[in-house]
Amino acid sequence: MSMQNLVEIRNLKKYFPITGGLMRHTIGSVKAVDNVSFDIIKGETLGLVGESGCGKSTLGRCILRLIEPTSGSVSFEGNDLLSLSNKELREERKKMQIIFQDPYASLNPRMTIGSIISEPLQIHKVGTNEEIKNRTKELLSIVGLQESAAERYPHEFSGGQRQRVGIARALALNPEFVVCDEPVSALDVSVRSQVLNLMNELKKNFGLTFLFISHDLSVVKHISDRVAVMYLGQIVEIASKEELYVNPLHPYTKALLSAIPIPDPTAVRDRIILKGDVPSPANPPKGCHFCTRCPCVMDACKQKQPEIRNDGNDHYVACFQYQSTEVK
Repeated sequence: MSMQNLVEIRNLKKYFPITGGLMRHTIGSVKAVDNVSFDIIKGETLGLVGESGCGKSTLGRCILRLIEPTSGSVSFEGNDLLSLSNKELREERKKMQIIFQDPYASLNPRMTIGSIISEPLQIHKVGTNEEIKNRTKELLSIVGLQESAAERYPHEFSGGQRQRVGIARALALNPEFVVCDEPVSALDVSVRSQVLNLMNELKKNFGLTFLFISHDLSVVKHISDRVAVMYLGQIVEIASKEELYVNPLHPYTKALLSAIPIPDPTAVRDRIILKGDVPSPANPPKGCHFCTRCPCVMDACKQKQPEIRNDGNDHYVACFQYQSTEVK
């Protein structure tokens, strides 16, 4: 795999204002994404995991500018997406797509499957009507659906088939980068493996780069090359999947991995139970965001946020346990 970075995210923030009072003044903000920096390597699948509400989906949408970030930078192939005009961004959109979580809500029930898949081609004026029709047939074949599906409507399909339509729509413009926002979480377990295998096959055949967002660590292990762990709007650990699953460093990552079910009734695992609730992103703890639930908390954790640093073997972690000599 080439180690060239396709996407570079630096100090990305997304704060949603909280308003109150008669005049609806801003009285605070929800820090959904809080100073996040990482790279996505061309040709890889980067898994992004964390509890519900930690900011995974918001981060994915900010990268594509479906949600406008508060500050920071997102570089795609060396171009800063946040500085592009609407016209320039429209051109870049062809190279970046998204597969949404809910295959029932992400497809227009009044449009045929053929219209849904061909809509990106028509919006960007790619090809003649005949070429668009042929491309639609080709995309249906690529995702394992029959040509006759083009004349039918979303309600006539199962959840797994609808998600295949969503994948076909995302591939219509031959993108290089696809954000997969929990694409299998709404599907039956038996269908998940089919869709995941399809995505792996498409990645190999078309040289795609995926940001795969999920809260299911077993799914992420199956499909990802590297894994990033997110907690309360911040990235706390990034490593290859082999390194992360065998040698997790951050206490939060260890707790997540300990919750993965083992398909063996006789197996015993030391489950790490985190105390307390996840703090509100409107009022995160001072210092390390995880300090209120961490079993290894130190005084420094409550005073200062740890930086995410390489602990060796390209294993990045934001924890003072591995930076204690630098903390006074």
